[in-house]
Amino acid sequence: METSNGSSETDFILLGFSDRPQLERIISVLVFIFYTATLVGNTTIILVSYLDTQLHTPMYFFLSNLSFLDICYTTSIIPQMLVNLWGPKKSITYGGCVLQFFFALDLGATECLLLAVMAYDRYAAVCQPLHYTVVMHPQLCQKMVLTAWSSGLGSTLILCSLTLKLPRCAHRKVDNFFCEMPALIKMACVYSKVIEILVFALGVVFLLVPLSLILISYGVITHAVVRIKSAARWHKVLNTCGSHLTVVTLFHGTIIYMYMKPQNHTSQDEGLFLTLFYTIVTPSLNPLIYTLRNKDVKSAVKRIFWVEKWSATS
Repeated sequence: METSNGSSETDFILLGFSDRPQLERIISVLVFIFYTATLVGNTTIILVSYLDTQLHTPMYFFLSNLSFLDICYTTSIIPQMLVNLWGPKKSITYGGCVLQFFFALDLGATECLLLAVMAYDRYAAVCQPLHYTVVMHPQLCQKMVLTAWSSGLGSTLILCSLTLKLPRCAHRKVDNFFCEMPALIKMACVYSKVIEILVFALGVVFLLVPLSLILISYGVITHAVVRIKSAARWHKVLNTCGSHLTVVTLFHGTIIYMYMKPQNHTSQDEGLFLTLFYTIVTPSLNPLIYTLRNKDVKSAVKRIFWVEKWSATS
C-alpha cells in the first residue's frame, strides 16, 4: 500500500533537516564534498599501504583497516542521505533502515576497538622498539583486527534484535538523517529499561574501556618520549602518535557524548549536528590527519607516482 507521497506504509520517514529546507542544499553540497574526500583519501591510504613494501608494517596494516572501515561506514549512510536531501521523498524502506542501522552500529563499534589496537601498536613501537617486530608479529596483528571486527558484530546483533523488537505503534518518523540507534529507540511507544542498561553497558565496553586503554598507552608513551634524546626520533614519535590521538579525540569525544548521555537530555539540533560530525566529517579528516603529519605516507605516494611515471615514459 502506498501513501500520498509515494512511500509505502512500512517505510520510515527520515526527518533529518527537513524543517530547514533552505539549509538542505548547502548541507547536501558539503556532505558530497566530504564523502568524496573520504573515498579518495581512504582509498589512497589503502592502495599506498598495499603497493609500497616499506609500509608493510603493523601500523599501516591497522591504518588500512581503519580506512576500509571508514569507507564502508560512510557508504552505509551518505548515498541514501544525499537521495533524501536532493529529492522530495525523505523515506527509506524498512529493509534499508535495518541494514543502515546494522552496518552503522557494527562499524562504529569496530572502529572504537580498532583505535585501541592502534594505540597499543604505538605503545609497542615507542616503548619496546627492540622487540617491536617480535611483539607485533603478523599473526597477532591479524588476530587483533579479527577480534575487533567480530566483537563489533556480536554486540550489534544483540542491540539490533532488541531495538527492532520494540513496539513502534505505527510511528514511522525517524528524528535523524539515517537510521541510528538513539533515534530508533525514541520511536518506540514503550520505555525499555533493559535496552537502556544494555546500551550503557556496551557503551562502557566499546567506548570507555578502549578510551581508557588508549589514554593509559599514551601516558606511558609520553613518559618514554620525555626520555628520548634524539630530536629526530622524538619528532617522529610525536607526529605518528599525535595523528592517532587527534583521530581518537574527534571520534570518541562526539560518540561518547551522544551514546553515554541520557537520550532525553539531547536536543534535536544538538544531536543532528553532532551525528553529522562523527559520521561524515571525521572519516574524511582521518586521511588528512594521518598523511599531512606522516612523512612515510607522503614519501610512499611520491615513490609510487615516480615509478608509474618512469614506467610510462620508458
